[in-house]
Amino acid sequence: MKPRDGFLTDMLREPGRTAKRSPLRYRTIWISDVHLGTPGCQAKRLLEFLRATESEKLYLVGDIVDGWQLRRRWFWDQDHNNIVQLVLKKAKKGTQVIFVPGNHDESVRQFIDLDFGGIQIRDELVHVTADNRHMLVLHGDRFDGVIACAKWLAYVGDSLYTMILKWNQIFNYWRARAGLPYWSLSQYLKLKVKNAVSYISSFEDALAAEARKRGLDGVICGHIHKPEIREIDGILYCNDGDWVESLSALVEDADGTLRLVAWAEIMAQADRAAAASSADMEYASGNVGREPQVATLGKMHHG
Repeated sequence: MKPRDGFLTDMLREPGRTAKRSPLRYRTIWISDVHLGTPGCQAKRLLEFLRATESEKLYLVGDIVDGWQLRRRWFWDQDHNNIVQLVLKKAKKGTQVIFVPGNHDESVRQFIDLDFGGIQIRDELVHVTADNRHMLVLHGDRFDGVIACAKWLAYVGDSLYTMILKWNQIFNYWRARAGLPYWSLSQYLKLKVKNAVSYISSFEDALAAEARKRGLDGVICGHIHKPEIREIDGILYCNDGDWVESLSALVEDADGTLRLVAWAEIMAQADRAAAASSADMEYASGNVGREPQVATLGKMHHG
């Protein structure tokens, strides 16, 4: 079974148990829809991702903490605490951290334009990429017709989504035990149910239209848990995904290139970089070609 196939089981590789990694560096990272405070939040994987990456700017694009769920049932374990502490540590060490609240953490909107612990709270803003593209950054819930016109229906949908995730966790636990890859029911339904596909398309079009109206080059958002980069009538639409199922983020490279990355991909890159660094250290110390002393002792012991 590959590590990524153990997606919802206990960690096959706990943070800190691999070789020491040098962080992968980006100009900017966007993450959203973490949903801290829910059992569905993949906090361990997000911790690995945050520890394996560094950036000049880190955008938290809404629904970082799930206030809706916490009001119904309290859930907050040490991994959730560790994420908050790590983000604060990044801010203290020089990363510019910008928090753009979403509908699930809408209570934070009362603190718009204030800074707490080095974290800037903003309703929305324009990010300028290294290649001078102007991108609107916002969570996106205000362009969701259900949220805007029938919030009670959004609460019902959220409860149903939580039920699906619970069933999905059990189902994928047994799939992982059988060596089968992760399969998402909610994402399957989004892609197969006609109304869901229409809803996603309408949301994306509405965000692109807003960026166009403001004379911007594109938009970066979250909210619908569907990672995507595509051009809509000349406007670049980017959605960074979520940390419940897709485990994805949007990153900007030093040259301004925007691309989606996934947890498994970042972990693989970080492990390869750590292995290369370890090999370089072995070469520099003159141990290349030598049999490790521990292995020699082991052979002597068994000989």
